[in-house]
Amino acid sequence: MEVKIGGQIHTDWQSYEIDSDLMTPADAWRVTLAQAQIVLPPEVVEGAAVEVRLNRDMVLSGRLDERNLRVGKGQHDLTLGGRDGAGILLDCSAPVLAGRGLTLEDVVAKLVRPLGVTRIRIEADTKLLREKINTEPGDTAWDSLRRAAEANGLWPWFEPDGTLVVGGPRYDLPAVATLVLRADGKGNNGLTIAERRSIVERYSEVTVYGQAHAGGSGAGERDGRHNIKAVVRDDGLTVYRPKVVVDHEAINEDIARARGRKIISDARLKGYSLIASINGHRTESGVLWTPGQRVNVKSEPHGIDGTFFLMARRLAGDKATGQRSTLTLKEDGVWTLDAHPSKRKHRRGKNSLPGRVLDLTTGAPK
Repeated sequence: MEVKIGGQIHTDWQSYEIDSDLMTPADAWRVTLAQAQIVLPPEVVEGAAVEVRLNRDMVLSGRLDERNLRVGKGQHDLTLGGRDGAGILLDCSAPVLAGRGLTLEDVVAKLVRPLGVTRIRIEADTKLLREKINTEPGDTAWDSLRRAAEANGLWPWFEPDGTLVVGGPRYDLPAVATLVLRADGKGNNGLTIAERRSIVERYSEVTVYGQAHAGGSGAGERDGRHNIKAVVRDDGLTVYRPKVVVDHEAINEDIARARGRKIISDARLKGYSLIASINGHRTESGVLWTPGQRVNVKSEPHGIDGTFFLMARRLAGDKATGQRSTLTLKEDGVWTLDAHPSKRKHRRGKNSLPGRVLDLTTGAPK
């Protein structure tokens, strides 16, 4: 495991942890070192540019946030930690913006480029043109970026090379590996697999009410609307659990419907998880575990045989226990339904929770 700081590569760490979660802004890293004496190089200073690599693969690029050196009798203990490019967006305020008819590309560039983020990629099949956007003094750049992305049914994250991506999952990609857990132990490659199901904060039906104010003049004049409504249902729940949301930014049915689908999908994400613990950091074919991958899981004790989406992973290692990975897997095809709609059907395994997300406004499954 290598950490490149200020152009210098540092290795032989006592232990390390690298966290990455598509739903949590700012991937984080931490390394520790214990020696009889540690002399810090001058480049190891807060704010220094950092690249974290595992063999040939870059895992994370960002900044050194924290440095802690503890000196005791006969031993020095050093801990370094930091985050990827989302760190500065989380910490710092967004520039004050006010505009109408801006595209997503316009909004993202205006929010992040003043903070030094220049590599940007938008991944979306369709983009809603927002009627208006406003940022207030004190809003963080990340919150403003997240709101702009969610308005298009998308989500922002940083790739290991520092590129900001605004997009969604790719459910049409092939699975990178198969995790196996059999009762007799033959062919097992997962140390443990834990399944969690919960009904907390899940809804069988979400109703979103919106409104559009009158505005414009001449040919562009429009009347105000106060009857905007969209109903979205998750028929995976047999218990009636309704949710009503009033969204003043839902100025038409499309935006109201997207908001309802987002609430349903977020609830399903919270309600189901598979946590797999395995040795090493790579699949059997040598691919580094990375959020956004699809993974087949066959677990006899859980009655699972299907495909899941890798939402988060933690890579950790130390000289005593070696390398290990913790994978957080979610239902395949649930997250951010309006991003990268699948152009072909994919098999739903026995693991899939029953039901679909239904748009009751049109009666069509989503």
